[in-house]
Amino acid sequence: MKYSFMSFSTPEQTLGEMIDLAKRHGYDGLEPRVTSNHKHGIEPDASADARRTAKTTAEDSGIELACVATSCRYADPDSAPSNVELTKRCIELAADVGSTRIRVFGGNLGSDIDRTGAITLVAECLGSLGLFAQEHGVSICVETHDAWTDPKHVAAVIGRMVNPAVGVNWDVMHPVRTGAATMEESFETLKPWIKHLHIHDGDDNGLAPIGSGDYDHRAVVKCLDSIGYDGYLSGEWINWDDPFESHLPREVAKMREYEAELA
Repeated sequence: MKYSFMSFSTPEQTLGEMIDLAKRHGYDGLEPRVTSNHKHGIEPDASADARRTAKTTAEDSGIELACVATSCRYADPDSAPSNVELTKRCIELAADVGSTRIRVFGGNLGSDIDRTGAITLVAECLGSLGLFAQEHGVSICVETHDAWTDPKHVAAVIGRMVNPAVGVNWDVMHPVRTGAATMEESFETLKPWIKHLHIHDGDDNGLAPIGSGDYDHRAVVKCLDSIGYDGYLSGEWINWDDPFESHLPREVAKMREYEAELA
């Protein structure tokens, strides 16, 4: 298993500074979040020169750009078409900077659409993007998030995909937080399509160090080990008052400790 962290931990750091942190604290990759005013410079409107520089900087460092995190979403008929077009731009961005994944959301349901209709709409949108993503060497990873924290709803969408370029970003917190599924139930439902993960622990008071909150990351590691998962687990720590120099080394050390228990 490999570990990355999202730029929410380091919104004021440049890509080079993030790479230095990753090296220092034992991470394998980074996950830049686009359109959030972060300082990494990897954005849909980045110039060709900026994209080449980002790709070269990451490749020369040995730190991968594990995923490009977007806010593209498809469950509202009014905004779905523009989000499909934005997704194409983000796929191109990921390919240009050397990343093989983008994160997308299902999105909150539009006011005039029910769950069945939303599943169909999201599946149609993602289905229309599969070949484009594959041709660019990029996977689209739909997150268990917003109106799609129930793994069964995500599975209903991904199960309709013909192209394997569309898969799942399993955010391990949200299905448990909303009572949609246990950690093990989430894994069993999603495991054929898991291409990326978001990890973070917490409780009623907000984020918490892994192992001290309500979300069993030891179980996550055990589940992933059962299928030989060798992709990324990416730390998503948004607006945490625990400084990144504190939480970045601590969180990855705890995850590697859980892995070592299985050896």
